[in-house]
Amino acid sequence: MLIRLLGTVSVNVGGALRDIRASKVRAMLATLALDPGRPLSYDDVATELWSGRSLSNARNAVQAHAARLRKLVDGPGGIAIRAVPNGYVLDVAPEEVDGSRFLTLAARGAALVRSEPHRAIELLEEAMRLWRGPALLDAGDGLRCRSAAMLFEERKLDVWELVSTARLAVGDNVTAAADLGPLVAQYPLREVFCEQLMLALYRCGRQSDALATFHRTRRHLDEELGLQPSRPLRQRYAEILAQDPALADGLVGVTSAG
Repeated sequence: MLIRLLGTVSVNVGGALRDIRASKVRAMLATLALDPGRPLSYDDVATELWSGRSLSNARNAVQAHAARLRKLVDGPGGIAIRAVPNGYVLDVAPEEVDGSRFLTLAARGAALVRSEPHRAIELLEEAMRLWRGPALLDAGDGLRCRSAAMLFEERKLDVWELVSTARLAVGDNVTAAADLGPLVAQYPLREVFCEQLMLALYRCGRQSDALATFHRTRRHLDEELGLQPSRPLRQRYAEILAQDPALADGLVGVTSAG
């Protein structure tokens, strides 16, 4: 079984993809899948599914949706949605949920960026391949799922930063620059992407493009927030302007997430 949260919510059972059309059933699966193996009470599930709106009989409503969900996820391997005292638990291994698998791969890759950057790239790219769109895209408006979606998205940006750090460490500056260009455009206020792109461009022999990247970010920060670039970004600009030998391939001076 694979439960997919990194995009629209769906489940793959025995190699067959099962879309979940009912919104409350999707929300219930997503809520349980955020922490597989951990029981959630009827009240917690009801609060998530109905966003705190009062129900005359929350337990019966949750039980009805659980019955529909079981028809989708229970299979030859056993019962995935298990009743426990006062609630339910998703009885699957964490690696059977793409969100949990993503976080595990991201943590493993982060730990190897400096010591084994080639292996780190493999793990981090494997983590990114699990994404199919915005996290928990159709999981409803409950607080648990919305908060989890924001955390997943933030961690995804951390992983992009780590991948770029590892690429710069192994001298794959062309790929790093190609990856970072769209990220700088999409997240102009995340200065580390700009810093990394400047370094990648400089190492590709594109000093003028690296300096232009700094000036674009500086103007955006000034116009959007009334701020000046951070000290690390200004320092990178000065190093590139001076063609500092410390900017040679390697990890020296590269900012890293995690």
